[in-house]
Amino acid sequence: MRILVTGAAGFVGSAVVADLIAAGHRVIGLVRSAGAAGILAALGADVYAADLRERENLRTAIGQVDAVVHTAFNHDFSQFRESCEADRSIIEFFGSELAGSQRPLVVTSAIGVLPGNRLVTEAIDPVPLSSEGANPRAASEAAADAVANMGVSVSVVRLPPTVHGKGDHAFIPMLIGTARKNGLAAYVGNGDNRWPAVHRLDAARLYRLAVEKAAPHARYHAVAEEGVLFRQIAASIGAGLGLPVQSIQPETAAVHYGWFSHFAKMDIQASSDRTRASLAWVPSGESLLADLAGPAYFGEG
Repeated sequence: MRILVTGAAGFVGSAVVADLIAAGHRVIGLVRSAGAAGILAALGADVYAADLRERENLRTAIGQVDAVVHTAFNHDFSQFRESCEADRSIIEFFGSELAGSQRPLVVTSAIGVLPGNRLVTEAIDPVPLSSEGANPRAASEAAADAVANMGVSVSVVRLPPTVHGKGDHAFIPMLIGTARKNGLAAYVGNGDNRWPAVHRLDAARLYRLAVEKAAPHARYHAVAEEGVLFRQIAASIGAGLGLPVQSIQPETAAVHYGWFSHFAKMDIQASSDRTRASLAWVPSGESLLADLAGPAYFGEG
């Protein structure tokens, strides 16, 4: 297939591009900079220069492909709600362009849109879309529902709080930076809250399988580990930095973590049983704690 990938030079997107090419697909990567174009060219992808806001330019690109994989997202959390609404808009645009063609669309959501403090699944748990306190990221899932109602073969890949591996610049590096700043690797309370996790290469393979399967209105969990104890994550960071590891009280979490305190307290476990069964997806990458013990985050020594 000829596949358009957004966010193609990103941490997850570049791994998706590499996996698709290795499987024999032709990839057109959407980029906005010369640096990103160089990354894609090195991977063997075709480069298409466009911004997600340039709809006419995007329309031309979509007309040239057999499928779209959407991994792009603005991770500036100072404008998180705006970014989520922008994602809703672009997913709906992709849907309007793909409607009636049977060409698959794979979009990205987050495990964190589901209710916490228990095990969540792909098929059973509805996503709170409009209730008070609903996660703004649920806008992407609402858009996927709207697109499905247009007859588009859309599927959703939900990513866990940490997609880890070499080159990560998301939540784990944020925790490492906070520990360095405060001289302490902390966890909240007893640290029993859990984060699901997946290695980036396993996540990339899941996107490929999802686009090849083209199952309409499917939800997939890119989850290799159902839930890693946060205190274990903190302990690994402390060991990597040579810093003390300590519990902090919930009421002081905002002082220690700042805006990230919500995520540091997040407690969610996620099953990927249905994903594994329907796609024959078998994660094989290192676990999160093994990655934290290796050179990916703290170098060789």
